[in-house]
Amino acid sequence: MLSPVRAGTAVEAAVTDRAWIRAMLDAETALVRAQARLGTVPASAAAVIADTARTAHFDARALALASRETANPVVGLVAALARAVADRDPGAAEYVHRGSTSQDILDTAAMLVAHRALGPLLADLDRTAAALAALAAAHRDTPLAGRTLGLHAVPTTFGLKAAGWRHALLDARDRLAALREGGLPVSLGGAAGTLAGYLEYARLADPATDPAAYAEALTDTFAEETGLARPLLPWHALRTPLADLAAQLALTAGTLGKFALDVQQLSRTEVRELAEPGPEGRGSSSAMPHKRNPVLATLVRTAALQVPALAGVLTQCLLSEDERSAGAWHAEWLPLRECLRLTGGAAATAAELAEGLDVRPAAMRANLDLTGSQIVSERLAAVLAPHLGKAPAKALLAHCSRRAEETGRPLAELLAEEPALKDLLDPGRLTALCDPAAYTGAAGPLVDRALTRTAKGPRPPAAHRDR
Repeated sequence: MLSPVRAGTAVEAAVTDRAWIRAMLDAETALVRAQARLGTVPASAAAVIADTARTAHFDARALALASRETANPVVGLVAALARAVADRDPGAAEYVHRGSTSQDILDTAAMLVAHRALGPLLADLDRTAAALAALAAAHRDTPLAGRTLGLHAVPTTFGLKAAGWRHALLDARDRLAALREGGLPVSLGGAAGTLAGYLEYARLADPATDPAAYAEALTDTFAEETGLARPLLPWHALRTPLADLAAQLALTAGTLGKFALDVQQLSRTEVRELAEPGPEGRGSSSAMPHKRNPVLATLVRTAALQVPALAGVLTQCLLSEDERSAGAWHAEWLPLRECLRLTGGAAATAAELAEGLDVRPAAMRANLDLTGSQIVSERLAAVLAPHLGKAPAKALLAHCSRRAEETGRPLAELLAEEPALKDLLDPGRLTALCDPAAYTGAAGPLVDRALTRTAKGPRPPAAHRDR
C-alpha cells in the first residue's frame, strides 16, 4: 500500500518471500545435481531431493520465525527440506546440503532472484526505449523551449529531448543486460571460503579425488546447473556482485526518474506541453475535482528517490569483516529486494508513460513565443557581433530585451527601431532571425544520430517481452 509504484508488477512477483524460498530450493537442487554429476552423491538421492524441493510446501512464516534463532532463513529451510526428503527416502536425506553452508545457498538464491527479476525489468526498459524512439522520430523537428536553471535558454526540439531520455535509458539497460548475462555468480565457498566441506565429502566418495580439480569442476557444474556465472573465487566477504548490482539498479532508477521529472515539469498548468495517458479518474484529487495529477511520473520519481539510498546500504556492506560478516551480509537482503522491486516498478510504469505520452506541439510553440523572441538573443548576438563588436552587440540586445520585458512588445520590433541596426538588417531578415523554430542548431541531425543506436547485449526472453 505504501509503495504503489511496484504493486502488481512482474518484478514484485519475482522477489516475494515465496520467490526467495524457491530460489533457495533451486540452489540446493542445483548443488546436489552438480555433486551427483561428479559422482559424490548418488544420482537416485539427487533425484529424490530435487523432486521434493520442487513439490513440497514450505511455510514462509514458519521459516521467518525460525530464522530468528539462526539469523538467516537457510538453516530452517534445510532442516525442513531434509525432513521432507526423509519421509520419502531416509537415505537420500543424508545428502541434503552436503558440505554446504548457509551463505552459499542464500547468496546463490539472491543471484537467482536478481536474474529472474531482471528479465521483466529489461523487457520494460526495451518497451520504454522503443516508445521514446518513436517520439524522437515523430518530433525530430518539433521546436521546444530549451530551459536552463528553470528559465528559457535557447530553442531545442522535443525530438532531441526524447532521444536524450532514450540514450540515457539504453546506457542503463545495456549495463543491466551485461550484468544479467555474466555478472551474477553462484556462491560456493563452504564454511570459510575454502570449499573444505565439499572436498572432504568428495574424498570420502573417492580417496583419489584431486582437490584442485574437484573444486574447479564443482564450481563449473554448479554454475551450469543454475545458469549463473562462475566466480573466480568464493565471495562470502567480497561483496562486489551485490554492490555492482545495486549500482546498476540505482543508475537505472535514476535514469527513469530523469524522464519522469521532465514529464512532470512539462505537464505543469503554466506549461502544458505534455500530458500523461490514462483512463478517466486516474490522477484525480481527493479535494479538487479539476485536477488530473501526473501520477505515473510521480510513481517513477518515488522509486528514483529511494533506490540510490537503498543501494548505498549494499555498497556499505562491502565493508565485510573476516571470512563472513556478522551483520553486513544480513543487512543486504531487504535493501536488495527493495532495489529490485522499486526499479522494476519504475520500469513498468515508465513504459506505460512513454507509450501513451500526450505531446502538444501547439503549446510548445506558444511557450516559445512567450518572450517575444528573446529566446534567440544568442543568435542575434552572433549575427550582430561582426558589425557592432561582441560587447556592444550584447549590450544592445540586453537593453532591448529589458524593454521587451517591460513593454510586452516583440524583440524584433524594438530592434527594428534601433538606429544602429537601420542599415544592417532589413525587417524581413530581422523577422527570420527572430523565429525560434529556425534556431534549433543540430537538433535534427543529433536525433538521427541517436536513433542509430540499438540496445547491446541479449534481449530478455520472449515471454517477458510479450507480457
